[in-house]
Amino acid sequence: MNHRRTLEVLVFKVINKNIDKIAITLRSKVSNFFQKFRKYIKRLLFPLYLFPIKLVTYGFYYFLKFLILFLIKLIKLLWFLIKWPFLGLPNFIKTIVWIGIVVYIMFSLLVIGDYIERQYGNFDKFFCDYGVKAKLKSSVVRIIGGYGEGSGFFISPSEVVTNFHVIADEPSPKVVFSDGHFETPTKIVGNKNMDIAVLTLNESYPDKVYELREDFELRFDETLLSAGYPLGSEITGDATIVKGNFIDFRRSRKDYVGYIQTNISLVKGMSGGPLVDQCGDLVGVNTQSLAGISFFITAFDVKNNLHNLTDQEITKIEVDPTKSPKDAVFAFYTYLKARQMEKGFELLSTKYLEKTNFTEWTNRFTDILDVEVINTEKYEGSHDTVFIKFSTQNWVDGELESHFYQGTWETVLEDNIYKMNKSKIEEVDNPEWGWFYE
Repeated sequence: MNHRRTLEVLVFKVINKNIDKIAITLRSKVSNFFQKFRKYIKRLLFPLYLFPIKLVTYGFYYFLKFLILFLIKLIKLLWFLIKWPFLGLPNFIKTIVWIGIVVYIMFSLLVIGDYIERQYGNFDKFFCDYGVKAKLKSSVVRIIGGYGEGSGFFISPSEVVTNFHVIADEPSPKVVFSDGHFETPTKIVGNKNMDIAVLTLNESYPDKVYELREDFELRFDETLLSAGYPLGSEITGDATIVKGNFIDFRRSRKDYVGYIQTNISLVKGMSGGPLVDQCGDLVGVNTQSLAGISFFITAFDVKNNLHNLTDQEITKIEVDPTKSPKDAVFAFYTYLKARQMEKGFELLSTKYLEKTNFTEWTNRFTDILDVEVINTEKYEGSHDTVFIKFSTQNWVDGELESHFYQGTWETVLEDNIYKMNKSKIEEVDNPEWGWFYE
């Protein structure tokens, strides 16, 4: 035990002695370095009038010295690499193996680079696709009207762009969001020749906006993404994202707009949706497809032609409840269709208003997307009662439900306006085709 203790003490003394020597050596070297550095700075600075000349001269000298030493080291290294494989058979075999590995890696990088260039356009787009599909799914909206359905997206916090043919002949299309709620546009403008329409909403959605860019480049065969709701309300669920490739830029024969041609296969219901690149930047608007070839209006053409959009070609709501009870009933359901609830409420008679208020009354129609009046006629034997047939489309839990009704509305003339006084409306289950034409 004593021998072991003695050995440990000796080892400790030796280690301490060596540490002291190392410490002394380091202190000496550091001290010498700083002494030399101070001398160098003093020699460089003084006299001060020679400092600029010394700075240039010393800088050139040390740069040249470094360059010569670097070249000498490089030549020595190259010479060593040249002769190393011939120092023996093991070295030669190792050299062959390493050359093979390097060549393989270089060709692999070239193949990967070529793939990225072809699929993504450039290396920047290869690293920027995070969250692109998620934004598409959450931002694309349904456009549901009386005669057409399609898709759309925001180009400003309160403006949705879609195709003109989606909202043609429809004065009050509905914008349906991915979470199930919907809004009725307060303003619609468009251009039939361009096949573009813009719907203005009351609410703002800044997180859903896609910028209409004026400058972008696309490479042949570059991957693009399109989104929309295929087959409209016939298919439930989230927006569908379709991947395809850029083919070429096209121009309208009449020079209305320019198009992006792709091999994406669009179907009914996807019209008006966005076309984006891998980074999620907007490049076009879905418009038409045939036999696996699709065309998208370029984003810069949409932006440059926004000032050409007007409401001249947009179907207007034209009603007059002062003309007759029949016209008043038609106006009432037209206001419901357009979600102009204040105007509809104004057509309720004083007697009717005794048993309801605006909030209670509007809550009855929360889910109604559309109302179509099938027929109105004067009820037999009465001058103030109207017989009506109409249908509604209700948006319930992400699905479109159709309902059919018929019955009578008794009207009363108040302030020179025929108003809704008393109703006897019943729902018709599964009406036959003749019901629509009787």
